[in-house]
Amino acid sequence: MVVTKQENQTEITEFHLVGFVGLGDLQVPVFCLFLLIYLVTMVGNILIILLVVIDPQLHTPMYLFLGNLSCLEICYSSNILPMILANVLYGGQRTISVIGCILQHCLFGLLAATECCLLVAMSYDRYVAICKPLHYTILMNNRVCLQFIAGSWIHSSFIMSIILYLMGQLKFCGPSEINHFFCELHPILKIACSDTHLIELVTISLSALCILFPFFLTLASYILIISTIMKMSSVSGRKKAFSTCSSHLMVVSIFYGTMIIVYVLPKTDVLQNINKVLSLFYTIVTPLFNPLIYSLRNREVKEALRKAVEKLYLFL
Repeated sequence: MVVTKQENQTEITEFHLVGFVGLGDLQVPVFCLFLLIYLVTMVGNILIILLVVIDPQLHTPMYLFLGNLSCLEICYSSNILPMILANVLYGGQRTISVIGCILQHCLFGLLAATECCLLVAMSYDRYVAICKPLHYTILMNNRVCLQFIAGSWIHSSFIMSIILYLMGQLKFCGPSEINHFFCELHPILKIACSDTHLIELVTISLSALCILFPFFLTLASYILIISTIMKMSSVSGRKKAFSTCSSHLMVVSIFYGTMIIVYVLPKTDVLQNINKVLSLFYTIVTPLFNPLIYSLRNREVKEALRKAVEKLYLFL
């Protein structure tokens, strides 16, 4: 650990990520599992982006949202999973600089907040498509879609710039151990030697704004969608639409539910003990499932994939 002297205090410049310790004989299987998840996540999301770009039939708001979501998941996974792999490989002996740790958390927060906004936009897109199909081209077109996407990134960047500024004011004098597999905010604040009341208050407020508000908007959209589906006369169409929306709602619930528990609920000892496990869901599970749930089950995406494979086969 590197230390510097400042105002009669020893200020640490590196953190030790505890991560997953005591795996023993499970170290290699766990490493292989996380590596497989990372590869599948990357391949699945890259495939979605390529299909959206090369197939003109997928140049619609729904698939523009999906392509942007896949970009998010690629960045999301690449920000977290390589560190998890290194942590498992080296038996929990992974270190990271204080500046690197703060930047990793802020990048994670930027991507998570953007995804929350994007999920709202996607649920609204589905609401308009199912509940107001005759007005779809007016209420939701490519221009509106791009405005939603740009707005999501701008909103999230502004929020995280506040967090970045506040985290940059923190001082760390020891201990240097972060009881997590990546640079998550609350374990960082727990070992800070400067006053953290302001950043804790701001974080709770912004978390409610970035997580709870989008969650209720997304939930409201799906409630209206399901209500409309239940009124459909076609049994087969109702089953297909309900199956799609229920799978979307399941992934959204996992993402928002775990984020709410970790970032919004009071930090009791019981919750702190399980936060590391819950973090696996929104950092690993949802980036893995999103391309499967949102894209690869769609008929249009399957058709685009089939045509792409045929073109590749003829080219080879």
